[in-house]
Amino acid sequence: MEDQELWIDRTKCDGHRLCAELFPERIELDDWGYPIIAPGSIPAGQLEHARRAVAACPVLALKLRAARPAARL
Repeated sequence: MEDQELWIDRTKCDGHRLCAELFPERIELDDWGYPIIAPGSIPAGQLEHARRAVAACPVLALKLRAARPAARL
């Protein structure tokens, strides 16, 4: 299975905060209650938490997608 990462569609997000409650290891909230997602691939042991957070989003703004390769400096 390929690595996966969380992605948020900021045009859909209404700041319901459910994702951060369900997956605080990778999702924090900004000062206005909108999610800030930690960059990088989701560790295998946390994928179920990520799936739960995605499924709980009432506006379907949170997605799991194939992780993009890290940028080279």
